[in-house]
Parts: sequence; structure tokens; C-alpha cells
Amino acid sequence: MSKNVTQFFKEVKQEGKKVTWPGRKEVTVTTIIVFIMVIFIAMYLMFADWVIAGVIEWILGVGN
Repeated sequence: MSKNVTQFFKEVKQEGKKVTWPGRKEVTVTTIIVFIMVIFIAMYLMFADWVIAGVIEWILGVGN
């Protein structure tokens, strides 16, 4: 069992050496894109919620 565990961690270390980490510019650009998409999706969901709420209020005759 310990031989398998030792072998596993050796392979993990070997695979870890193959990883290429993104540069500062790539991380910055990706982070900005994520924030823009989060804001866009939040605005879309807010608009969709507003429309659905309006339709439900109109159907139920509430709000007037």
C-alpha cells in the first residue's frame, strides 16, 4: 500500500512540473473579463426578474 502511495506522489510531483502558470497580464485580463461578465449577467437577471414580476402582477391584478 505505501508503495502505491509513494508512487502516486512521485507522479503528482512529475505532473506538477509540467504545469505552465499564466503570466500577470493573462491573469489580469481574465479577471477583468470575469468581472464584466458577472456585471452583465447580474443586469440581465435583474431585467428578467423585473419583466417576470411585472407580468405576474399584471396577471394577478396586483400593484395597481
